[in-house]
Amino acid sequence: MNNTILPFVATPRRRHLFATWVCSAALSVLLLGGCSSNVNTGSPAAGSASTPQSTAAAPSEPGGAASPTSPATPAETAPTTATPAMTTPAATASPLSAAEETLASMSLEQKIGQMLLVGIDGTKLDAKARSMISEDQVGGIILYADNISGLKSMVSLINELKRSNRGNPAPLWISVDQEGGKVSRLPKEYATFLANGTVGAQGDSRTAGTMGRLLARAVKSAGFNMNFAPVLDIASNPDNPIIGTRSFGSTAEQVTDLGIAEMKGIADEGVVPVVKHFPGHGDTSVDSHLELPVVNKSRDELAALEWLPFQAAVQEQADAVMIAHILFPQLDPDKPASLSVPVIKELLRGEMGYQGVVITDDLTMGAIVKNYTLAAAAVDTVQAGSDILLVAHEYGNEQAVRKALLAAVKDGTITEARIDESVLRILALKDKYKLSDEAVPVPELSGLNREIKSWRASLAVQ
Repeated sequence: MNNTILPFVATPRRRHLFATWVCSAALSVLLLGGCSSNVNTGSPAAGSASTPQSTAAAPSEPGGAASPTSPATPAETAPTTATPAMTTPAATASPLSAAEETLASMSLEQKIGQMLLVGIDGTKLDAKARSMISEDQVGGIILYADNISGLKSMVSLINELKRSNRGNPAPLWISVDQEGGKVSRLPKEYATFLANGTVGAQGDSRTAGTMGRLLARAVKSAGFNMNFAPVLDIASNPDNPIIGTRSFGSTAEQVTDLGIAEMKGIADEGVVPVVKHFPGHGDTSVDSHLELPVVNKSRDELAALEWLPFQAAVQEQADAVMIAHILFPQLDPDKPASLSVPVIKELLRGEMGYQGVVITDDLTMGAIVKNYTLAAAAVDTVQAGSDILLVAHEYGNEQAVRKALLAAVKDGTITEARIDESVLRILALKDKYKLSDEAVPVPELSGLNREIKSWRASLAVQ
């Protein structure tokens, strides 16, 4: 692989520059201290970086500089016997992770780019898509059915997206909604996957785990590295127009057992699973693609049902959580979950202790654009705690979101430290999954398709 597309490799020059910076900072606050020229700032081996949960803390202080000592009293300044300088502890710096090294080298514009996951038009890379990758340096791409006309065309497009990202700070997310059932994006060359509801009716978590592994192998074969699955919504409302058989079932136990099994299966095959749609889309009567749903349940009601699968996912170290565009008036009467401080920062990150990557549902959905400007929604969701903003349609929308975030940092509405917090999580997750912009060949699918069909047959469903 070309070294120019390995942003997480620590270079000797970066190690030297950071070690120099740490020495200067430490000497300025520790007059009697020292800084060893052998400070270890090297990166861990590929794939060994800490998870987002463990690297998200205090990204603005990568060196871990020591605090200055308290001023000496007069009695302390006149000892009868001088203390040798060698007894003063030397200041030491914590080694940088690969993600921290990359973050330290990035401009504000590049950081904002990493927070954007965008859609493109058509089945080929056009000028607008190239601009979003090469100029705006977006962090990832999502492909929908309109982008996929066949196996060879899809793989060619994915490889071209990756080639366009060469020289940028980090590899691209290449993401897709491949749930199974009616939400399937892969072309006809792949054997079809059953809906979650069908799998859930079997009540076997092992079957769901196999489904996760097969889903991951299928998308990975074409060059995808992130799948927006599993669905952890509970199908508690039979009139729900958007969830239905996308859910594993109508009970928290069923959805938790099978959903977590699928999540682990996807991750085991080296694809990032994104659990969705927190804090629960199962009891809505409105499609958030079209309008803003309202769920007027109390905290106790939500905690007793909707939140249980997501709490389990947090306990199982979920890599990424998608936030729904739903208004929960008893949690936040003013803003939907995807823009809400009480929902993301206080509930998900605070009470539930989640420290991984938070992704918005598509900000161009009717639930948002019919009630907010994209610029306002973008700023609100970052202030609330989101890390990745999904902007699935239109180049102009990506431009509006990018400009809004840059302006918000420059005028002080959002601090750059807040941006760093999100970008560090993103980079750490990319490093954890060893993302690469290397091209993939057109896969030979006969073996995989046999396994998918065998899995379907094991459920006695065709």
